[in-house]
Amino acid sequence: MLNLENLLQKHDINYGWVMVLVVFVLSGLAFGSLASISVFMKPVSLEFGWSRGETSFAYTVASFASAVFGVIWGQVADKYGTKWFGFIGAICMSLTLFSLSSLDSIFQFYLFYFLFGAMGSALLFSPLYANVGFWFRENPGLALGLAASGGAIGQAFIPHLSGILIESSGWKAAYINLAAIYILIAIPISFLIKESPWRISARSDDASEDTDFPLSEKEVVAWISCAVIFCCVCMSIPIMHLVPLLTDKEFSLEFATSVLMVLMFCGAFGRILGGMLGDRIGALPGYALMSLGQTIFVVWFPHLISPTSIFIMAALFGFTYSGVMSSILVCTRVMVSAKFGARAMSLTSFFGWIGMGLGGFLGGYFFDMYGNYNWAFTFAGLMGLINLIVLSQFWLRIRNVKKSIVSI
Repeated sequence: MLNLENLLQKHDINYGWVMVLVVFVLSGLAFGSLASISVFMKPVSLEFGWSRGETSFAYTVASFASAVFGVIWGQVADKYGTKWFGFIGAICMSLTLFSLSSLDSIFQFYLFYFLFGAMGSALLFSPLYANVGFWFRENPGLALGLAASGGAIGQAFIPHLSGILIESSGWKAAYINLAAIYILIAIPISFLIKESPWRISARSDDASEDTDFPLSEKEVVAWISCAVIFCCVCMSIPIMHLVPLLTDKEFSLEFATSVLMVLMFCGAFGRILGGMLGDRIGALPGYALMSLGQTIFVVWFPHLISPTSIFIMAALFGFTYSGVMSSILVCTRVMVSAKFGARAMSLTSFFGWIGMGLGGFLGGYFFDMYGNYNWAFTFAGLMGLINLIVLSQFWLRIRNVKKSIVSI
């Protein structure tokens, strides 16, 4: 009976697309909640008298927790699989959102977002993306891009919904309503998670798997991790601070969240294209191309005045920054083996979350220092430039190793 079940699972190629849908929804809810910190920032900081930097540090805490615990869950996923990751993550996300409605100190604010990162987003990002990527031997970039686009859709809808809920009933009730929505959506869909047959086979096979990539898996992870830190600092500053930036310019909260929604909607298409580029022109060239776009566009936000120009820039930045995220996943997928997949994605995500956390905090820190966001967004562009330098060195390293192999 077990052999028959395994045989059916291996031949059920369509179930990979079910997993794409599951991860699309779960990552959308998790990414959406983290992005919503920017919407809750002003009402929460005004009520408690916290500075912009102190409040935005909650995003840093959640990011660091996601980074550290993502590595732990990656180890677990490679050894035991991800069957229960969705259910546990859904429960923890809902409970922490509900708990945030009753916070009365900044310590609690940080603690609840730490738990959200450690037991929510850390379970629902890298380990599940690794599972999805190894359901597909052909065109894994398209599958990963579609799954990752859920995060962008979540970042579009959830902050906008949060803004509506805050304006209608206050930030405390908004957290409660979000918790209820998450329970109703996330828990049922979490039971659809199945492990990739490829990864099941890799865990049971002691032999090493040939990835046909010229560099070792450890070196690949090291290069991607180094690049990811800087590109994630670049992208996290507008994700975290675009809504406060626009409301500081006396735009309404509804307008600001609408801009963020446009940014993230375009990001959904960017993640799909970023994945497809990995299949068509190569994972690393796709990563570099999208990184170039986000670096160029990020610096303009503080200097835009008209609503039309703000929407256009949000669309361009959203498209390219999201393409970066799916390109990172595709790079890791095609450069490492199925047996090492979740650990590799968790390790690169560790440094990505470090970058996201640093960017979220530094954006608020620079605001507190200068009273505006001009230097914060300029700093984001500088970090994007460093990321491009690292990627160019990675490409040169791959080319040189290929040359040495051919000469032998």
